[in-house]
Amino acid sequence: MKRNSPRSPRTSNLAANELRHISLNGTDVAYTLMRCRRKTIGMRISSDGLTVRIPLRESLRWVESVLKKKADWIVQKLDEWKNRESAKLMWHEGAIFSLLGEPWQVTVTAAGAVQMVPANLNSEFEDKQLTLPLPSALTAQQIESAVMEWYRHRAMTCFSERIALYANKLGVELPQIRLSRARTLWGSCNSRGIVHLNWRLIQKPLDLVDYVVVHELSHLIEMNHSKAFWRTVGSVYPEYAAARKKLRGVG
Repeated sequence: MKRNSPRSPRTSNLAANELRHISLNGTDVAYTLMRCRRKTIGMRISSDGLTVRIPLRESLRWVESVLKKKADWIVQKLDEWKNRESAKLMWHEGAIFSLLGEPWQVTVTAAGAVQMVPANLNSEFEDKQLTLPLPSALTAQQIESAVMEWYRHRAMTCFSERIALYANKLGVELPQIRLSRARTLWGSCNSRGIVHLNWRLIQKPLDLVDYVVVHELSHLIEMNHSKAFWRTVGSVYPEYAAARKKLRGVG
């Protein structure tokens, strides 16, 4: 019996995953604990949350001590996933979309027109609506097409105005503007002087739009991230450090 005893805990531990909780930086974090045949701890953060894989016989005290040492990283990555999930666009009536930091809602009239209506009644956009005529019995694809056209129109209008404003302040020629669908970059500027701005930037508050615009325009002067580059940025956007940090924080 003693010879076979090691097999029992191995089978039990491999079959049962534990859902546990721990306080990290004042945040209650749920995580799935998995015991498996490995020599070190492994952590994975995904849309399902935090999963921790540990050697079969490690103690919970040791696990929690490791998690607390990694608290900053864990909380940051969980927030990034939360922001990523909230940024997913839902194509149905009543869905909320952000424009320059303000919430707008999709409504469909009896005549089959999509209206983007300010969801916040105290918004400065309260009296402004953009009606997109569409046939009745709308599909998700039709709503997506209408909302994306609305975003593209508002993005190009806003970005063009802000680029003209800051190009004048920096003393550079107006560049070509193109909308980007990049997954990780808010903006870029190539050696031909073409500025790409992520269409999702129009969802952010105007101060963050301005930071990205100034950042990319400054590359027309300094095609690098040297001290001279940041001095150029700061010459027309002194609060760039705070904006940069805020933009990274909101995703």
